[in-house]
Amino acid sequence: MNWLQGIQNAVCYIEDNITEELNYDEIARCAYVSSFHFQRAFGILCGFTLGEYIRNRRLTLAGMELSSGCKVIDAAAKCGYDSPDSFTKAFTRFHGISPSSAKKEGANLKSVAPLKIKFKLEGGNVMDYKIEAKEAFTVIGSVREFNGDTSYQEIPKFWGEHFSSGNGKHIMGMFGIGFDSDETKKFNYMIADCIEGKGELPAEFIKKEIPAKTWAIFPIKGAMPNALQEVNTKIWSEWVPNCREYVIDGDICIEMYSEGDPNSADYYSEIWIPVKKK
Repeated sequence: MNWLQGIQNAVCYIEDNITEELNYDEIARCAYVSSFHFQRAFGILCGFTLGEYIRNRRLTLAGMELSSGCKVIDAAAKCGYDSPDSFTKAFTRFHGISPSSAKKEGANLKSVAPLKIKFKLEGGNVMDYKIEAKEAFTVIGSVREFNGDTSYQEIPKFWGEHFSSGNGKHIMGMFGIGFDSDETKKFNYMIADCIEGKGELPAEFIKKEIPAKTWAIFPIKGAMPNALQEVNTKIWSEWVPNCREYVIDGDICIEMYSEGDPNSADYYSEIWIPVKKK
């Protein structure tokens, strides 16, 4: 099964179980990738997070239910809300009217239709990459857990706090490493350097071994974060769907940063994606 079909299968699974408790690991299994990679790819390709999509689809269905005479408490339970109050707040933010108002004839409601995954893959674009096997290596740095729904806003803050706290004198941030968390809707992100030559560091820093793997390495030239985000989008919308020799292998993704001015048009960085032959 290819990547595109896997994504669509995951969306179909969501729709078939939209009123049930949805497990992100099970959703990702429909696409034959890990929850970590699926959530990242989903947000990049769709422009909104997996959590936002599920929430908006449930609130869309809740509007239909209420306009058909369903009780507010029943609609809240069907959408997975523990209390009518939390449901009312979410419903009002989405639809612009309260659940009780939605029950009135002629009420204006909003709707998010089920996703139909379509990719416009245009030829002629050059995308540089190399496949390289690397031995295991150890890194050390600061780790924080992030929610996939807010990570794009929160990770840059994490970098800012790292340097403003003075930790940059110990860990310069050669790597930004995303990897799976014990919680299915979250992932860990690490600001790290290679451990070699570091000597003794404050106890607050954490060591992590990066396993021996084969990596698809994508070079990036340009100012951060736009250049990196642009290449990341192309990886998931162009390279992964069209790659016939390799599949994603593991719950990790690495950003490699060089020395220099990250705001420069000549700044160099890389994205590493773990792969294995099909």
